[in-house]
Amino acid sequence: MNKTGVVGNHRYLALDVLRGMTIALMILVNTPGSWSNIYAPFKHAAWHGFTITDLVFPTFLFVIGNAASFSLRKYENRSDSDFLKKVLSRSALIFVIGLLLNAFPFVFHNGEELVLKDFSKIRIMGVLQRIALCYLFASLILHYLKVKQVLLLSSLILLVYWGIMWYFGTHPNPYSLENNAALKLDLLIFGKENLWNGFGTPFDPEGLLSTLPAIVNIVAGYIAGKFIQRSGNNVTTVICLAAAGVIILVAALLWAPYFPINKGIWTSTFVLYSIGWDLLILAALILVIEVFGLKKWTYFFEAFGKNPLFIFIMSGVVVMLMAIIYFDGEPMKPWIYNKFYLSWLSDYNASLAFAVSYVLLMWVIGYILDKRKIYIKV
Repeated sequence: MNKTGVVGNHRYLALDVLRGMTIALMILVNTPGSWSNIYAPFKHAAWHGFTITDLVFPTFLFVIGNAASFSLRKYENRSDSDFLKKVLSRSALIFVIGLLLNAFPFVFHNGEELVLKDFSKIRIMGVLQRIALCYLFASLILHYLKVKQVLLLSSLILLVYWGIMWYFGTHPNPYSLENNAALKLDLLIFGKENLWNGFGTPFDPEGLLSTLPAIVNIVAGYIAGKFIQRSGNNVTTVICLAAAGVIILVAALLWAPYFPINKGIWTSTFVLYSIGWDLLILAALILVIEVFGLKKWTYFFEAFGKNPLFIFIMSGVVVMLMAIIYFDGEPMKPWIYNKFYLSWLSDYNASLAFAVSYVLLMWVIGYILDKRKIYIKV
């Protein structure tokens, strides 16, 4: 077994492709030429709501769960100390890398001078930090509990989170940006300067409390992966995954009037809605790739999926280096964008073309690593 989705001689290509598609789309939406010129599907919902961009991060967690359905098997007959050492060390490593990325490149331009950042004001949480915490707690749950217990606990997590958000939020709008309980907890633990400011006010969409329901996205990916391993790549599996996806989507929509679908506070309905779409997409991929046998197009995404976390980290490192490397008196990224994209394309098309080009650059890195059989585990 290895992380690319192989058990014995049987390959689960659809899982590899879903992982690669997720990384590619994550890089695309994170790296527009200009944040002022983005087509609507590539923006997050302003607050309540859902776009394809909102699906990216929960799908990343879902595919981590897929991978865990393979990787956790080897610990079933090993000691608890071996299991805990692996899970704790990997979680800590991912969390620390996330912190370092928040601080990177450690300096900023103050006029023509490079000045060291104030590390006491860096953002504490973030995408990798959430991945680390979700991976840690999901691994513990999946290792020590049986499937029925896992499903029961997952349901309880989503219901308890709803109760916490309603009870501790400020009424009459407990799920608003300013009044939600997730923000209140983060402000109790962190300073305002350690929170994200992308909404125009201190608020972290990857905060501590909203990490709790995100654990269920990994659990769902794990259960889907185990089901595919048992059922196989066939029409029955496609029907079961699609049916489950539709049922979960309907459940999310029925719940949404009471607990809105919202990525910022990662509501329980957002968890269900994203899982429902993930199951439908995975069913479609199995149908196309395994049942119909249409596989020639898949390698582009496989190259991303072979080193997913490393490529994601590199995508952040390279673009942040562009912010401190100056050409003709301006940072490298806007210099490239203005000179090679905006000079001949409209605002929105130039911004999208830059993002696509950056995805292709990251693909080249993934391609070179794969051809050299280099697989970097994070």
